[in-house]
Amino acid sequence: MGNISLVTEFILLGLSRNHNQQVPLFAVFLTTYLVTVLGNGLIIAVISKDYELHTPMYFFLGNLSFVDICFSSVTAPRMLANLLLEKKSISFKACMTQLFFLFCTASMECFILAIMAYDRLVAISNPLRYLSIMNSKTCLTLVGSSWALTSLHSLLHMVTVSTFTFCGPNQIHEYFCDLPPLLALSCSDTTSYDLLVFTEGSLIATSPFLFVVVSYSRILKTILMIRSSSGQYRAFSTCSSHLLSVGLYFGTIFFTYFRPSSSGSVDDDRTITVVYSVLTPLLNPFIYSLRNQQVKGALKKMMCQ
Repeated sequence: MGNISLVTEFILLGLSRNHNQQVPLFAVFLTTYLVTVLGNGLIIAVISKDYELHTPMYFFLGNLSFVDICFSSVTAPRMLANLLLEKKSISFKACMTQLFFLFCTASMECFILAIMAYDRLVAISNPLRYLSIMNSKTCLTLVGSSWALTSLHSLLHMVTVSTFTFCGPNQIHEYFCDLPPLLALSCSDTTSYDLLVFTEGSLIATSPFLFVVVSYSRILKTILMIRSSSGQYRAFSTCSSHLLSVGLYFGTIFFTYFRPSSSGSVDDDRTITVVYSVLTPLLNPFIYSLRNQQVKGALKKMMCQ
């Protein structure tokens, strides 16, 4: 073991090693990142400014936008820099830091989607008691406890991965430090950690997903009881777009982290990570907020002012 040199930095190979594609990819992902930040930032500004939007539903939408900004900012700046730089390295400490914030924001996205599903369920099934159930204390407790839980979850995984020995190749076939490629590079025995990922990790992701599925099942059941066909159509249209976003996000998360490491190609993995780390934060403002008439009205009023 004395002749083995430990890895102090990783090389992020990025989306493509073709130099002719670097600048076009930079332009595409810079535009995507700016639209994501501006779109979600605009939602937060509108909800903060308009007093009529100071309700539980829009409080959670504002939190979702904040999480999406943080989530995309964990990976996008480093990816954009590496597309232009010759040296595409990241230090071991920076890699572990990125892994922590990636896990924290990705897990928080799961929890906030589950909280929003519960909020809609209460609003539809118990409209008269909605404001008493979803009071400010309940809303703050749900969001605060979710942040605390996801932070502990992320800290557990970051500390565990940082204790692994990396003594061989240091090239990561991704544009950020993600768990599967890091485990593939480790020369430590990761068997026990794999078990941790499939137990604790799956619990963090699966519990919100099941909660979302149960909540929307009950919501759809309530919608079917609506006698007005136009009311049913509007409700189904909203639910279907929400479920599309939820399915896209959770599906890619499960595919990335809860499958055998030997299955799938590198190109497939990169495509999947782009979907959940870039595409989902970009689409959420349009799916959850900008299709909402009240938000659009508040946005027009703010623009006029």
